[in-house]
Amino acid sequence: MNHSSAEFRRGWTVLIAAAFGTAFGASPIPFNAVGPFTKPLAAEFGWGRGEIMLALFCFTAAVVITVPVVGSLADRYGVRRVALTTLAAFGICFGALGFTPASLLPFYALWFLMGALGGGSTPVTWTRAVNAWFQSSRGLALAITLMGTGITAMFLPSLATWLIAQYGWRAAFLGIAGLPLLIALPIALWGFREPSAEEATPAQLALARSGLDLPRAARDYRFWVIAFAVLCISFSVGGSITNFQPLLIDRGYTAASAAKFAGLIGLSVIIGRLIAGYLVDRYWAPAVTFPLLALPALACVLLSQSVVPTGTAMLSACLIGLSAGAETDLLAFLTARYFGLAHYGKLYGLLYAVFGLASGLAPWVFGRIFDVTKSYGLALNLAAVLFVLGALSLLTLGRYPVLEER
Repeated sequence: MNHSSAEFRRGWTVLIAAAFGTAFGASPIPFNAVGPFTKPLAAEFGWGRGEIMLALFCFTAAVVITVPVVGSLADRYGVRRVALTTLAAFGICFGALGFTPASLLPFYALWFLMGALGGGSTPVTWTRAVNAWFQSSRGLALAITLMGTGITAMFLPSLATWLIAQYGWRAAFLGIAGLPLLIALPIALWGFREPSAEEATPAQLALARSGLDLPRAARDYRFWVIAFAVLCISFSVGGSITNFQPLLIDRGYTAASAAKFAGLIGLSVIIGRLIAGYLVDRYWAPAVTFPLLALPALACVLLSQSVVPTGTAMLSACLIGLSAGAETDLLAFLTARYFGLAHYGKLYGLLYAVFGLASGLAPWVFGRIFDVTKSYGLALNLAAVLFVLGALSLLTLGRYPVLEER
């Protein structure tokens, strides 16, 4: 049996649990659910799109504050208890949005609380365990883990749209909260853990002890290059995905058909994630993922036109999804390859905080630009430039370093 097969044989339960935790955790659900809720909330309360999308910034601001701490706690006390606790908290807080009063301040406060208490259910915890179980097939294992976000993106817009139409937006929040609480949490209780000292191979034990601490990583230019690339790409992806459905509705599509096109993003996320995961195990990651990260600039240009035909909408959804699929997988992979696992939680937490900040700010920027100009054109043109800049910057990282045990 080769090393790859042995790793999957030992770690398959962890992989399944991590995939469900990622799929129904704090990373994909808020960003893929907010689109369908935008118009119902605006209709009931008279809020602007920019005001509604600002809730995502409140959420991600809380995640930015808490995720580095969560990563440190996972490094010190073990990732299982952190992941399970924060996943439960995220589900409860998301359900509480169904009781939103007719005031923006409590609405924002609920989103902030959800990020503060549930931020540990982001990939910072799930990928920590997967990285510990997999070495030779790490890229593919991370792709499978993070593929969950694509599955969620594929069905959640349609599910949310249907729940809102059938039961109203308040009940829809409660229904979606069942995904983390009733599905992901029981599966994580069953299968999610790090390898024990007896289960770990000598290579895994050495891997867990190797890498840079935060001061040394901060002096390495590659840390800041990765942070810059993440900032550019996650801003573009976050703004494009959350506003994709309202944009199509503005172009004359029905809410149901726009939700189906948005679901194509999820399918493309899965495809992009698997392609990237397979290739980065075999070739230099920045080069093989460059097309996936840069091509969505074309989608932004196409979506900025006054008429968006069906074929254009489908192509744009696929290109944006491919980039989103490669993005988070690549962040986890590059953090482990360039900086090691000894302080992975803290380092990945900081880089993920950049991801969260940009992802949360982008929907508000897109929505605010729309409120002022009555068009997404300026926002989409900005995103097109950032997609290319982010992809190009990763090409400066150089070869993978040989990391020493600490």
